[in-house]
Amino acid sequence: MARFTLPRDIYHGSGSIEELKNLKGKKAIVVVGGGSMKRFGFLDKIVANLKEAGMEVKLFENVEPDPSVETVMKGAAVMREFEPDWIVALGGGSPIDAAKAMWVFYEYPETSFEAIIQPFSFPELRQKAKFLAIPSTSGTATEVTAFSVITDYAKGIKYPLADFNITPDVAIVDPDLAETMPAKLTAHTGMDALTHAVEAYVSTLNCCFTDPLALKAIEMVFQYLDASYKGDMKAREQMHYAQCLAGMAFSNALLGIVHSMAHKTGAAYKNGHIVHGCANAMYLPQVIRFNAKNAVAAERYADIAKFIGLKGETTAELVQALCDKIEEYNVALSIPKCIKDYENGMVPEDEFLEKLPQVATLAIGDACTGSNPRIPTQEEMEKLLKCCYYGTEVDF
Repeated sequence: MARFTLPRDIYHGSGSIEELKNLKGKKAIVVVGGGSMKRFGFLDKIVANLKEAGMEVKLFENVEPDPSVETVMKGAAVMREFEPDWIVALGGGSPIDAAKAMWVFYEYPETSFEAIIQPFSFPELRQKAKFLAIPSTSGTATEVTAFSVITDYAKGIKYPLADFNITPDVAIVDPDLAETMPAKLTAHTGMDALTHAVEAYVSTLNCCFTDPLALKAIEMVFQYLDASYKGDMKAREQMHYAQCLAGMAFSNALLGIVHSMAHKTGAAYKNGHIVHGCANAMYLPQVIRFNAKNAVAAERYADIAKFIGLKGETTAELVQALCDKIEEYNVALSIPKCIKDYENGMVPEDEFLEKLPQVATLAIGDACTGSNPRIPTQEEMEKLLKCCYYGTEVDF
């Protein structure tokens, strides 16, 4: 038996945040990031709409990018004091992911962070509150997924938390909020969405419910991301929907080692983080070449290539065409080819090589590895990460 879970309601279209006026409840806490939603007036609108619904509203602001365990615990403590019956998470993936984790510790104060690292091990939620998510970026799709990524800075590890319990009850996918994204963020989140859809399509848990969502999302990203990056707001709206479709697919089919590697390289190096969407974009073509040594995966990559109109006489030619297409997009979106080129050499070669065995081990153990079509050995993961560092082609 398999399972397919989505939010009960997804409101979409320009101005759909007005639906908050119809929410039923007494108290809502709004979890939000660093200030862009306030700066552009969306936070005020959301608070006003919730108050019009008759709710008392409290804010938990300034969730950092790549939210920490400490922020999660702080937010949960505020929730326990305020006792909301709605958690409203607003912004990019970070505040929504943080709010999902806060939800667990609000309802179960005695639970430890270590207790929920194991995928699908969460206690039963909705004992105290329901969850509504409003994304302002077009990539993570956390508004429709069973996932949350939280960083333990003391250990330098990003943990992907996974449980159908944390799939939001309501998602509001209002493209007006995405219009404020700068070009670089548009590129990175767009390639994150593409990676979600591609990995969901080749995942060992793909099924007839997830495949159409993944393929449509891939088609839309290739159709609209370039124009969205260049500031076309009609394309930006379509990308906001494309990333949501990709989220529906991967929340149920799960992901693969592009994400495993992005999670474990993201916070590993001392000079700063490798931004998640950018990491995915750099690693995706390399992982496709690695996975395509598996015949079933190769056929599915070829399916994707044919679906988006790429040419090739053989499966191998179609897989290569797909890799070429992704790499062309990376160039057009000013995304570096490899880790060595990231942020003017932010990750020095000696540090990369020193940490390589540990990063490879952690990537293999990541929650996303289990549904990858080809499970790498320690030696293969190290070689693959080296290819991603130097930009050399995968041939093993």
